[in-house]
This record gives sequence, C-alpha cells and structure tokens, in this order.
Amino acid sequence: MWQYEKVNEIKDSINNFFVGKEDVVENMLICLLAGGHVLLEDVPGIGKTTLAKCFAQVIACSFGRIQFTPDTLPGDVVGLSVYNMKTGEFEYRAGAVMNQILLADEINRTSPKTQAALLEAMSENQVTVDGTVYPLKKPFMVIATQNPVEYLGTYQLPEAQMDRFMMKLSIGYPDREQEMKMASDFLAGKEVSKIDPVCDAQCVEDIRKKVAEVLVKDSLLGYIEDMIRLTREEKRFVVGASPRAMLALVRASQAKAFLSGRDYVKPDDVKAIAMEVLLHRLSLSSKAEMEKEDAAKILNSLLIKAKIPA
Repeated sequence: MWQYEKVNEIKDSINNFFVGKEDVVENMLICLLAGGHVLLEDVPGIGKTTLAKCFAQVIACSFGRIQFTPDTLPGDVVGLSVYNMKTGEFEYRAGAVMNQILLADEINRTSPKTQAALLEAMSENQVTVDGTVYPLKKPFMVIATQNPVEYLGTYQLPEAQMDRFMMKLSIGYPDREQEMKMASDFLAGKEVSKIDPVCDAQCVEDIRKKVAEVLVKDSLLGYIEDMIRLTREEKRFVVGASPRAMLALVRASQAKAFLSGRDYVKPDDVKAIAMEVLLHRLSLSSKAEMEKEDAAKILNSLLIKAKIPA
C-alpha cells in the first residue's frame, strides 16, 4: 500500500531533521492525516516554529505564519476587503489563513476577538469576510503555539477555541545527545528550507481518504463513548468532553491504526492517543483547583474505568 509507505517517508524525513521527538512528530502526523489541528504549548526556544515549518516543507504545502501580539486584528488573520479606486469595487486581500499549513505563533498573546477569527476556519475550512465565503486550500492545518499561561502577557484560550484543537502537545527540552546533534546540524548549516519534499498536497488528501476508510467497529465506538461519558459524569470537571471531542478521538484512532499498518482500529490505538485528544478540553472545577487536583490523573483514572471491548 503506497499510502502507508509514503506516510513513513514523511515521518522519517521530519525525524531526520527534528531529532529525538518521534512521539511528538507521530502525534502531529496523526492530526494531519485525521484533518485536525495541533496546539503546541511549551517554553520559548524549544523548536515549535521549526517543527511547523518542517511539516510544511516535507509535504510541499504552502506555509503561512502569523505572529500574534496584543494589537493583532482579525483582518490580519482572515483578510479584509480593500476598495480599489480604479475599478470602484472592493477586492478581497487574503490573510495568513489562506495557506495550507498555518502557524499561529504565540496564539495566547492576542485578544480573544482575534483568536475567535480562527474558529470558522478550523471547523469549516472556510472564512467569511464581509458576507462572502472563501474556501480554504486543502489540506488545511493550524499549528498553534502558546507559552504557558503563567507567563506575562498571555490570555487564557476560551473553551470553544481549545475544543477545535485535536491535540495539545508539549515538545520538552532535548536530552544531552539530542542537543549536541542539534548544535552540530546548526554548525553544518542544516536548514528547514533545504529539506526535500517527499509528497504534495494531493498525496496528503489521498492518504486522508485512506485513513477515513479504516474500520471502526461498533464495539470500539461504544468504548470511545464510554470514555466521553465518564468525563461528563466526573464532578471535578466543569464540563465533560464534547461530541466534537468524540469525533476527533474516532478519527485520530483511525490515523493511529493506519500509521501502525492496519486497516482496523484496536482498543490500544484509542488508549494511545486519548490523553492527548481529551485532556486540554477538560477544566477543573473551582473546588478541585482549591484541593490541587491533577486533571491528568483524574482523566487517566477515567480512561482505565472504561470497559475494553473483547
């Protein structure tokens, strides 16, 4: 199956450049193949921007980057209509969103109004400007980065925004060997722009169609629904996982199975990515926060409770 071989080429090419973070690369690839978006939260200088550029370069897709600041406006994201004095008509000037891979850098440094400009694009693959709908190029993927909320000048992302990210990931510091390799590559002049693409946008779309055909039995759907329902019944969470979260977990499980070379989903596929898909969508109640509860530990206990199908 050429699609599976091509996915491995994409993964290997990224890992050859972005050393030592195979699990992060695989999860981002899962989101790409599942039609989802990724939120990377980590301290500055870890390589979040480099990883996003690397993804776009390897799959030969257009790349756009917008640096969010407190004065960034919605029009900077989705574009705006500009009056053309020669024709006497308004013309659409595209914003950064009109790229296949969009890096929303430091998304939590801008105002909620500007953050909300991405909501339609992330859920419907289109933007509306002055009443006119503009479809986005496929594949479309938002890779957003944010600094931890404890940092100065950051805004908390609203629940509606968080729910549109398929996964929230953290890269983390490299170990000694990885950092030495990074320094050697830097001295050798190794750059993202020099990476050879291994496929194109149409190739990614073909692979996405194959991922959507991966079999998910009713018993697996019941297993996933049990997980979602348990989060809704947990009183230490303000709200449980949404129906969108369930659909994201289903599609991400299909992509996980595909990366493992299978055309059907196993419970292990669901368990492997459930934490990354669900945790960022759940908020602790004020009582749980006062008692210093750990959301990850609570969710993990709920995932264990879900009955694994035979």
